[in-house]
Amino acid sequence: MDGRMSFTCLCLLFQLILTVGFGRSAEQREAPSTTFGLRTVRRNYVEGKQRRSSFKMAIFADLHFGENAWTRWGPHQDVKSIKVMSTVLDHEIPDFVVYLGDVITANNVAVGNASLYWDQALSPTRERGIPWATVFGNHDDAPFEWPLEWFSSRGIPHTSCNLLNSSVSGEEDDCFRGTPRMELMKNEIENNTLSHSRNGPKELWPSISNYAIQVSSSQDPNTAVALLYFLDSGGGSYPKVISRAQAQWFKHKSQELNPNSSVPEIIFWHVPNTAFQRVAPKCQIHKPCVGSINKERVDSQEAEMGIMKILVKRSSVKAVFVGHNHGLDWCCPHEKLWLCFARHTGYGGYGHWARGARILEITEQPFSLKSWIRMECGHVHSEVLLSS
Repeated sequence: MDGRMSFTCLCLLFQLILTVGFGRSAEQREAPSTTFGLRTVRRNYVEGKQRRSSFKMAIFADLHFGENAWTRWGPHQDVKSIKVMSTVLDHEIPDFVVYLGDVITANNVAVGNASLYWDQALSPTRERGIPWATVFGNHDDAPFEWPLEWFSSRGIPHTSCNLLNSSVSGEEDDCFRGTPRMELMKNEIENNTLSHSRNGPKELWPSISNYAIQVSSSQDPNTAVALLYFLDSGGGSYPKVISRAQAQWFKHKSQELNPNSSVPEIIFWHVPNTAFQRVAPKCQIHKPCVGSINKERVDSQEAEMGIMKILVKRSSVKAVFVGHNHGLDWCCPHEKLWLCFARHTGYGGYGHWARGARILEITEQPFSLKSWIRMECGHVHSEVLLSS
């Protein structure tokens, strides 16, 4: 991968599709789609003797910022997570970043507004001027869990929420209430011009991050090269599930945007569903699956409400990408599409496996979707063609 040569830069337009959702401006609600003036760098690569343009995405999964923030260990893990992201971004120079859920460990965050940690997680991407989108995981708005050790002889450690530091009665309770999904998303969107995240349709509440982004051709901004769909798989403040309403939303939205299934579609959510359990390698990873670690069982959503039946019927759906299981990084075929785990990126969360990030590369004329994993040490492995 590293030997590819870069040629003349072209431009690629991101077009946000969709939805009348709450938290959007009147101007946005008036139009069925909004075209942003953001153009990202596209590259030409030499593959054999043929030049092909590409669009590259990095997936950062399970960063778990804010974990055990009252200890020395917690903040140190966040610093290490920033280094992982920085390494990946500097090696790959992606055009877009997907934050694939569990950006923070909200059940450990003892501050009034968890967006402080959310913003830290976004900082390496923002500082490099790279646009991104986020989707929620099961830890992002999980209720605060009081650590048992706080009630030992050492007592409650110093936090911004200590009663002694509260100037208003009841303020300490507000610190431990958690930060709802809507508030996290609102803060991200309002404070970051590079963010392409969206609340999604109001009728899908309590699910929030449901939206689509069109990747358009550099030759013709009106011609779609791919459609990216983001779905909130729940967890935290409500059950881990993609609801029937979400499944129907995807069905109708994909038919609206891609009625003849001529445009390839790529799906992102956080918690794997039961289809991932069915295709999971039993022990070692063997072909047709591709990956490097298979160290735990798939922890799936609590129920199946129809989304996979819809996906497998659409020939345009190429792959579904999830996080959640830190000890899995494989891609396996299912029907006519691929089911892929990202790589655990953050030093927060469980597990001692080496950190990294899954990379996606879209090329056009002809279309292809490739993926590989870039490790924090710089090593690349597990390349797979997902469009065959």
